[in-house]
Amino acid sequence: MTRKLFGTDGVRGRANTYPMTAEMALRLGAAAGRYFRRDKSADHRVVIGKDTRLSGYMLENALTAGLTSTGMNVLLLGPIPTPAVGFLTRSMRAALGVMISASHNPHQDNGIKFFGPDGFKLSDGAEAEIEAMLEGEIIPAQPENIGRAKRIDDALGRYGEYAKTTFPPGLRLDGLKVVIDCANGAAYKSAPQVLWELGADVIAVGVTPDGKNINDRCGSTHTETAAEAVVAHGAHVGICLDGDADRVMILDGAGQTADGDQIMAMMAARWADEGRLQGGALVATVMSNLGLERFLEARGLRLERTAVGDRYVVERMRAGGFNLGGEQSGHIVMTDYATTGDGLIAGLQFLAEMARTGKPASDLTRSFETVPQMLKNVRYGTGSAPLEAASVKAIIAAAEVRLKGKGRLLIRKTGTEPLVRVMAECEDAGLLVEVVDGIVAAVEAAV
Repeated sequence: MTRKLFGTDGVRGRANTYPMTAEMALRLGAAAGRYFRRDKSADHRVVIGKDTRLSGYMLENALTAGLTSTGMNVLLLGPIPTPAVGFLTRSMRAALGVMISASHNPHQDNGIKFFGPDGFKLSDGAEAEIEAMLEGEIIPAQPENIGRAKRIDDALGRYGEYAKTTFPPGLRLDGLKVVIDCANGAAYKSAPQVLWELGADVIAVGVTPDGKNINDRCGSTHTETAAEAVVAHGAHVGICLDGDADRVMILDGAGQTADGDQIMAMMAARWADEGRLQGGALVATVMSNLGLERFLEARGLRLERTAVGDRYVVERMRAGGFNLGGEQSGHIVMTDYATTGDGLIAGLQFLAEMARTGKPASDLTRSFETVPQMLKNVRYGTGSAPLEAASVKAIIAAAEVRLKGKGRLLIRKTGTEPLVRVMAECEDAGLLVEVVDGIVAAVEAAV
């Protein structure tokens, strides 16, 4: 059974445009409700969280209507990080969790992600079944069986208290000045509060959401704002989250950015030394830098690569019994603590290492030398298939020949935006630029 509506991270699109319309959200909620109502013995409870996008109000109400129409009881969490939805789905014994967010995308976009009762994102198979139900008639519940909706006022507090339990007992953040950039998103309340309660001197940016400024020149995809704050305030470290707080980037005291690869390298080495790294491996995607792979191999560890998308990282981790994985983009998945990427908890693990060792962030964010890597995006229109063009195929084939034995090439369409990503790695920086620019030019011409 194939999926057409669902991408690599739920359903996503431009707000008020198919499939991110109120009508589709209502039908999607009803289909998901019917899917989970099949188990007559289960509690028909669903939690719904959202980030700070203006369109979140519309989609939250539509989803609630669809879910309650099939007999599901809805618990509304309000603005809250994506990993908190995974945690609270399991904690509150819900049959289903829903997060309304387009993650790092601009405010005009939105998305709907589903979590199963175990707190993990739904499988491709489950999403395909829900899609199939959308195409048929969705039978509503009898009037006496319509569900109820209720707001959970202390959802953020529950998540914040849990996040603090992942920080080593006996350690505090006293004396550490921390810039936290919440991207005007879902963690704008919880992240600064947790850091302050652990003793940090907190400088918070990106904490004034207005429905339209989420990820706008701030957060993990625009670290310049936090870097300026780090330097201006003489902070020891910066933590940059994205709009739904499932990604993180770390800044050192000079405002230099460390991506997910460097964060995972530090954690993998530490966990391996402590005997905590299950399976002797780190799970990451094909996008992770070759330098990370070499770093792990030098320590007798392995890098298990997956397709791009944190859901595929999690699937491999669960199948192989691994407990650490993630993406270069900042998804850090620690299944000892969370069911999905959690930017706040990953940031806490980094801060714990700073507190434990007394080392500056600059020492902990430079575990390995990266192999020169270049990534460029090309946006294409609806109905366009630039990678199918003969001219594009020809230049990609020629580039692969030029890089053979010197580096690697990865070209793919994203599952969350109409973008073609062109990524290459090569020790020869000049060749790297030539290859990437040549492919980008060919794709743009085809578009």
